[in-house]
Amino acid sequence: MGKISYINASPVYYGLDHGLLPHWLAMISDVPSVLNRKIITGQIEVSPISAAFYAMHHRELLLLPDLSISCHGRVLSVILASNYAIDDLEGKKVMFTRESASAASFMKMIFNQRKVSPVYEIGSVNNCRMVSESVDAALVIGDAALRQPWDQVFEYTIDLGQLWFEMTQLPFVFAVWVVRRSFAQKYPFLVKDIHQLLLESKKQGYQHMDEVVEAGKTKLNLERSIIKEYFDLLYCDLDDKKIKAMQMFFNSLLDQGILKEKTDIRFFKA
Repeated sequence: MGKISYINASPVYYGLDHGLLPHWLAMISDVPSVLNRKIITGQIEVSPISAAFYAMHHRELLLLPDLSISCHGRVLSVILASNYAIDDLEGKKVMFTRESASAASFMKMIFNQRKVSPVYEIGSVNNCRMVSESVDAALVIGDAALRQPWDQVFEYTIDLGQLWFEMTQLPFVFAVWVVRRSFAQKYPFLVKDIHQLLLESKKQGYQHMDEVVEAGKTKLNLERSIIKEYFDLLYCDLDDKKIKAMQMFFNSLLDQGILKEKTDIRFFKA
């Protein structure tokens, strides 16, 4: 089973990290893009992945209910750090991290809608000052967005969660939990057990949010108030409004030619 290595998934994995993990279940921790690849190649069977990556491979995957990494407005950890306004990035260099599919797809969709054509580069965005010396803007996600002072180095720091909310008045779903369809068909009761473990683990996480915040503070070496605000902005459920928002996102990606076919959202049912 995959596990996102950023702190944003900490509430979901709290219980599993504190005694719930059974001996028969192995957890593989990595960034979203690596988990994306591993679930498609069959190296893992259940994992959180980028929502856009689910849309790209919806025929091979099923969503696990009531699990996501979402926001309803600002998210803090998914930003476009830029020396120009979005509409002024025509022909400018924009660096994308290798670590996410959803944020990159969303940003490309925005550029397409606004008929802005930057020059895309792929690279490391772990050092904001080094990035600022080589490109005009950078898409930054996860812990690096929280840890580095992007707003001190770039003129604009555009929060993609807030940008989506201003466009749609809806939440944005960055990551979802999925199971490979072939595995779910072969081992439905095992998948049901794993899903229940994740839900119980998440429940325990929200019951111990002070500990989750403290662990995030220690890992990123940031003020507790920043980590507390971050977790206050995050949601780990997947209600009807978030499903609606996710479908709207997928439809927009289809309209812009980023997806090749309409996404058929399907959930695992034991």
